[in-house]
Amino acid sequence: DEYQWKGPFYFIQGADPQFGLMKAWAVGDTNNGDDEWGEEIKLAEQAVQAINKLNPKPKFFVLCGDLIHGMPGTQWRKDQERDLKNVLKNTDQDIPLVFVSGNHDIGNTPTRETIDNYCKNWGDDYFSFWVGGVFFLVLNSQLYFDSSKCPKLKQAQDLWLDEQLTVAEKHKCKHIIVFQHIPLFLRKPDEDHDYFNLEKSVRQEIMEKFHKTGIKAVFSGHYHRNAGGFYRGLEMVVSSAIGCQLGEDTHGLRVVVVTDEKIVHRYYSLNELSSQGLEKELLDMLAKQN
Repeated sequence: DEYQWKGPFYFIQGADPQFGLMKAWAVGDTNNGDDEWGEEIKLAEQAVQAINKLNPKPKFFVLCGDLIHGMPGTQWRKDQERDLKNVLKNTDQDIPLVFVSGNHDIGNTPTRETIDNYCKNWGDDYFSFWVGGVFFLVLNSQLYFDSSKCPKLKQAQDLWLDEQLTVAEKHKCKHIIVFQHIPLFLRKPDEDHDYFNLEKSVRQEIMEKFHKTGIKAVFSGHYHRNAGGFYRGLEMVVSSAIGCQLGEDTHGLRVVVVTDEKIVHRYYSLNELSSQGLEKELLDMLAKQN
């Protein structure tokens, strides 16, 4: 049923609730200073309340990684996961949750064990799904960042991705959209590699593959600031965090409207979204039936 285009819809993208980072960042101890996350709990609750009030309802709510701050094996991790789940349980039951793995969820250099643990807690680290004729791919970007401890898992994802892109072509989908934690790039496809983007040769290969398959947009987090750019018609969208901000942006969520021709998105602060909801221009796009 979901293979068929049924007219415009929208979804909500959030990133980096990252329970524990705000205190860690404030005290300058990002490895151990995450023994409290009351502020992040409040922000995540505000995000859920804002989403629940939206009318019409979004098709789903995707969280693009760094669900919590505590790395695998650290002391506060279980408590952070429990508290985030308790907040997310209050999401309207008609709005499915989609989880993307981030570096704090599976480690900067993931292993089979850290990925297995994530999957037990949050679901698969990569998968695909259809909504109204649009094909969505969730990727484990950590395998592109450093798969040195689990090369076979990277090979498996690569193989799977190629299969999925073949499927997408066969079904003549309206759009293909990708979710991953680490951006391909922040502003320019040929920018230098650093902690916040993928290594240049890896990035180039992925961008070219995405471009050839007609993927329209990649949505990510990780940067804790809003950014983005284009590579040959492929849009890279980098969304700031629900939690700790590292730049001038506010705690927020991105509203993404999918129409027949295009993908339109806007970043809202949590306050804006909860007090005003979607603006008229986006509502008008959703109201247009093909």
